[in-house]
Amino acid sequence: MHKYNKGKSNKAGFYGLDVYSLWESMESILNYLEKKDPQAAQTAREAYQCFEPYGEDPQSYAWSTRMVPSDCEDEVIDLLLQMQRRAGYYDGDPEAGFNAEQNALVIKNAERYYRAMVRSDSGSWNVRDQHMMETLDRLMDFHGQDAKGIVWAHNTHIGDARYTDMARAGMFNIGQLAREEHEREGVVLAGFGSHHGSVIAGKSWGAPMERMNVPNARAGSWEDILHQGDDQLLIFDEENLSEEFQESRGHRAIGVVYEPKFEGYGNYVPTVLPRRYDAFLYIDETEALHPLHIEPIELNPPDTYPWGV
Repeated sequence: MHKYNKGKSNKAGFYGLDVYSLWESMESILNYLEKKDPQAAQTAREAYQCFEPYGEDPQSYAWSTRMVPSDCEDEVIDLLLQMQRRAGYYDGDPEAGFNAEQNALVIKNAERYYRAMVRSDSGSWNVRDQHMMETLDRLMDFHGQDAKGIVWAHNTHIGDARYTDMARAGMFNIGQLAREEHEREGVVLAGFGSHHGSVIAGKSWGAPMERMNVPNARAGSWEDILHQGDDQLLIFDEENLSEEFQESRGHRAIGVVYEPKFEGYGNYVPTVLPRRYDAFLYIDETEALHPLHIEPIELNPPDTYPWGV
């Protein structure tokens, strides 16, 4: 990416959209302000101190706000407002200012997300995807009217929620919001699926990752239908859809959390596939990612390695 951007005025970049990095974002803002504006850093410290009793455990913070009606919302709003006023003017580096302001926005929305998480699944989901859409809008504005973006996320975030059972639960996602807000500007939603294979996931939220076998797709599901044909890439034309493709069928959802034993009665989202996506890439057999296990460099190697590092 560094080589690609070198000497270009229209540069490409990788950006995160999610809302989970509450403590990491606070640390980033503190480090930034302590270098650029020590006086302004005091506001950031006050926001940080509000969260300190919870030991960097957002769920502990969320449960505490349910038991006792006090939270850190005022502190994080003050921090966001301060960053919006000042971040772009410290050193003339627009990217650094954008990054600092975005971290403040993450803190604000993460605080809302964790409070909503202990009250309502749909509420916390919507806070999270609304944050993703807000971040995407900010990025497009930051990079100018000719900017283009590719969002890489799970099907449950990308596929339009209105054509799944998520809509009945009052949930929306970034795919739906992007269509609603920017369809005229050119929005294409692409989904992925496979019939069988393997995947890296955890059996519960926060569980260690492991390699899991993905069994053959459930009979009658979209993955099963596609397994019986030869299509690998489907581009949907709403005016020429067969009756078979206008039905709602189960569409397998595999994310950070996956449990193969639920294949018989779970793991599938009722979906009108050509309405949920504009295009769909089907891979008959998928293979799990190969995680990179980075070992720390040992500066003082043990005597058993006389040749050193």
